[in-house]
Amino acid sequence: MPVKSPKVAVLLAAYNGMHWIEEQLASILGQSDVDVTVHISIDSSTDGTATWCAAYAAEHHQVVVLPDAGRFGGASRNFFRLIRDVDFGSFDFIAFADQDDIWHKDKLQRAVDAIQTRQVDAYSSNVTAFWSDGRTHLLDKAQPQVEWDYLFEAAGPGCTYVFSKKLAESLKAVMLENWQHLQEVTLHDWYCYAFARSHGYRWYIDPLPSMDYRQHERNQVGANKGLSPLISRYKTIHDGWWFNQVQLITKLVGQDSEPFVKDWLQLGRRQLMKLSLNAWRCRRRMRDKVFFFCICWTTALIGNKAK
Repeated sequence: MPVKSPKVAVLLAAYNGMHWIEEQLASILGQSDVDVTVHISIDSSTDGTATWCAAYAAEHHQVVVLPDAGRFGGASRNFFRLIRDVDFGSFDFIAFADQDDIWHKDKLQRAVDAIQTRQVDAYSSNVTAFWSDGRTHLLDKAQPQVEWDYLFEAAGPGCTYVFSKKLAESLKAVMLENWQHLQEVTLHDWYCYAFARSHGYRWYIDPLPSMDYRQHERNQVGANKGLSPLISRYKTIHDGWWFNQVQLITKLVGQDSEPFVKDWLQLGRRQLMKLSLNAWRCRRRMRDKVFFFCICWTTALIGNKAK
């Protein structure tokens, strides 16, 4: 009797993806030792993505295009729509996908094996960023998880995330309860990681890259490599966006009443100084711990625009 392959629902958010989506879908449908169904949600596009996806789905029974839902304005709301509208009932695992990457053939198989053998609820991995000129760079996000990292960062690129059905259904239920406030979350991968960790679900970050992570001018969030992305990150923090998201996600996942969190959540000068001394508990990578310490002190000294 043949062994039943795990059934995986892949949630793919698309927007003006005609340059890359065919290659990405081929890499997803070519996954080894899993039964894949791809669910595509298309943000209102101008390059024919919707028409092309409909034709592709008509020829590939493993691909489903969700009905048009208008303009989302960003990947986060598009992924939240996918979680809300896709029925997970017949699937064993749920995975996220971007439209422009190339998955390694064993990406999902490795994720499923890790979840099962390590007895965890979620999986993410490192990725290999690549550029059109042939350059590549390993994005290493697999440092050991620390006590509060999930309130301040994601578990790596969301396009590597794979969830157990139990976690996915729990995530969906809480999302529906907080749907309006959830629309203010800018990064879905950060929120999903925070939800899982704050609710006692176990997460494994694989040090081996599972996909090639395409870099181009249309990336909403790309590889943080070099000085320019560091400057851009500082600007988002100085402008208040990052600390606003920290406060929002902390409240959405129900951690705002924790004693450690209550000590700094108002993000006043004294709270930020105190938070800086806990940098080692708040970020995984050493470089990010140092950056976190400096940002807390800088923001405390020059002011914070977060509300």
